[in-house]
Amino acid sequence: MINYGKILNKVNYMDVATALCPGCKQALKIARMSCPACNLAVEGEFDIAALGRLSLDDQAFVIAFVRHHGSIKKMESLFGISYPTVKNRLNAISAALDKNFQAPSPNLTVLEQLSRGELGVEEALERIV
Repeated sequence: MINYGKILNKVNYMDVATALCPGCKQALKIARMSCPACNLAVEGEFDIAALGRLSLDDQAFVIAFVRHHGSIKKMESLFGISYPTVKNRLNAISAALDKNFQAPSPNLTVLEQLSRGELGVEEALERIV
């Protein structure tokens, strides 16, 4: 299999989708971000976007696909793979993305209605699951 991640590995990227703690082997979370210009740091627990949860190989494949305007023919020549292989790869990435998307909480709708003034506090509390 072609290592699509070589495209991304030209720069020192960390595969945050699969990063594990060297001590206990649990998934690592992003807890700190900093500005290299002014050294300001923000700490907290940050979620990774769905595309960022893909492996580096899959991210590189998506980047190439978008850069070439979704041309399967170009993907065939770029990666030296067949049309069915490109389609299978795209289907696998699509399935991985579907796993990363979660349905919004039913409470979200209630909270949005509360913030818009469409519900009172009492009614919102009754509707929260």
